[in-house]
Amino acid sequence: MRVRTRWRTRRQLAGLALALASLAAAPVQSQGPDVDPEAARILKRMTDYVGGLQQFGLDTANTVEVVLHSGQKIQFTSAAKATLQRPNKLHASRVGDVVSQSFYYDGRTLTLVNPDDGVYATVAAPDTLDAMIDFARDSLDVIAPAGDLITTDAYTRLMADTSSGFVVGKSFIDGVRCDHLAFRGYGVDWQIWIEDGARPLPRKYVVTTLALGGAPQFEISMRNWTITPDIGVRQFEFTPSPGARQIEFLPVSNAGAPR
Repeated sequence: MRVRTRWRTRRQLAGLALALASLAAAPVQSQGPDVDPEAARILKRMTDYVGGLQQFGLDTANTVEVVLHSGQKIQFTSAAKATLQRPNKLHASRVGDVVSQSFYYDGRTLTLVNPDDGVYATVAAPDTLDAMIDFARDSLDVIAPAGDLITTDAYTRLMADTSSGFVVGKSFIDGVRCDHLAFRGYGVDWQIWIEDGARPLPRKYVVTTLALGGAPQFEISMRNWTITPDIGVRQFEFTPSPGARQIEFLPVSNAGAPR
């Protein structure tokens, strides 16, 4: 048996996941002529700040839409906790409608755990966080939590192929005053809310996939940020629970193959 990072219902989310991946992996191009310099400045300040944090923890609430053949939209939700330590450690756990998983990266290996199924898969991974996120997406079809916001080169990734952007105005997310920015890229609209003040942290991120019928959205809210998380000695290392069974990742090229 091999791990599928998207089963049945999750296969319907693949198009949206690919749109998210395109934000992180599109070829680098010059900034579009219709990007407001102030929007670019606020975004760059955020990515520089987050990219410069040597460690942090946060909680996220995620919503993804699936558009049925009838045109009706269905939402699936999940909640996640993540702890990161640069240059090469990440631990995240999520509980959701479709699947619950834990994600371990220790600078040498990447492990994905499905506790409800009692299975896990481990693979050798690149030795930096940025390279691991690309490897997980391209080779394993695994999208790391908020992956396109936490890399050290997040600004370049986000602005690649972006044609326009502007400052919508001030807004409040979970009671936190934020700058609300809106951007448009190839087949994708995206918005981001960035905390106003000394800590320019992302607080909300919405991607609308125009290339898919019904323009489904992915939304992630980020809260309970801490830049001094309590990190255990072996927090990023995976130890199988008794009875857990090791299986293999299914290569991306076989993602649509029958079981």
